[in-house]
Amino acid sequence: MQQKKNKWLIVLAAIGIHISIGSVYAWSVLTRPVMEAMGFSLQQVTWTFSLAILFLGTSAGFLGTYVERMGPRKSGLIAAAFFGTGMLGTAYALTQHSLMLMYLFYGVIGGIGLGTGYITPVSTLVKWFPNNRGLATGLAIMGFGFASLIAGPLMQLLIAEYGLIQNFIILGCVYIVVMVCSALYLEPPKMPAFTAKGTHKVHEDANQPKQYTVSEAMKTWQFYALWWVFFTNITCGIGLLAVASPMAQEVIKMSPMAAASMVGIIGLLNGGGRIFWSTISDYIGRRNTYIMFFAIEIAAFYMLAGVTDSFLFQALIFLIITCYGGGFSCMPAYLSDIYGTKQLSAIHGRILTAWGLAGIAGPLLLSQIYERTHSYSVTLYFFSACFVVSLAIAVVLKYKAEIK
Repeated sequence: MQQKKNKWLIVLAAIGIHISIGSVYAWSVLTRPVMEAMGFSLQQVTWTFSLAILFLGTSAGFLGTYVERMGPRKSGLIAAAFFGTGMLGTAYALTQHSLMLMYLFYGVIGGIGLGTGYITPVSTLVKWFPNNRGLATGLAIMGFGFASLIAGPLMQLLIAEYGLIQNFIILGCVYIVVMVCSALYLEPPKMPAFTAKGTHKVHEDANQPKQYTVSEAMKTWQFYALWWVFFTNITCGIGLLAVASPMAQEVIKMSPMAAASMVGIIGLLNGGGRIFWSTISDYIGRRNTYIMFFAIEIAAFYMLAGVTDSFLFQALIFLIITCYGGGFSCMPAYLSDIYGTKQLSAIHGRILTAWGLAGIAGPLLLSQIYERTHSYSVTLYFFSACFVVSLAIAVVLKYKAEIK
């Protein structure tokens, strides 16, 4: 049977889902308006974002098996329902001046939509692009990284024109439409299975690994090694993201406006790094790519702790952020290299639990160390040391990744 779906429209549908849920990265734009309108403290409002990331990771971990079983269309529609409800429910929470309702709708319900939507297209894209897995997953996950560049200014415009509550209603409706349309187009490629005599007709890639189930994958040490390097990369990266602007103003005396511009460039490189590194990984391999990530980050974090030059300071941060974004986009392809594509969404979902924990651990770790030392340098040296451990694990994975 001829495949009726266009694989590049499949990519576009995946981007549609990711660019919608990726608006969570623009939460900082909403922080001050919510504080002023509701009278909540900074810590209270920030916990909304932390809960969303926590439930992103946990829902991806626990629902990954069901996403694989239901297929991308149904799981994409479920993601649209949860994320849309989260946005519209947040508008209701604000009309009630209820912090708990905001946590429930944006943090918990919206977070479940984030996790489900994040893993929905991954397995499908890998199957459509078996020889360019890094590029395929990088394109979709790039949308998640770039989303804040669109959502941030759009939120500011909507709040100025229509108010905070209407902002959530308008965006909630827009995201539901985009995600539903995208989900309805998503579909894995139709592959021939077996002939009448049982002869396999699929011409598999010579590098195609054994097809593992999620339970089989979780019985291997490689799974936990990958979980740890993923957790480390996100913890240190998201910790840096949380303080990039105040650190720039304190360390190199950058003006608030210049620091805000730097944050905008960070968003651009977060998305750009995802597609750049994932494409590179198709040529040099995922194992070598992760070794490069950690070697770069060891040096960059170490140098950042002592730098006072504005140009070098920004260059180091930008370099780190590309590796941070690349770590997200290369992971699904890395998992498919080792475990195959049979239950990739489920396996990827389990790995994403690291993101949920890192979303809390990174900012918390950095704030705790800063409050005790009143210096960012100690934290940056600590992050550099963490990457030494991750580099050692990445090297072991390079030579011992095959499962016997």
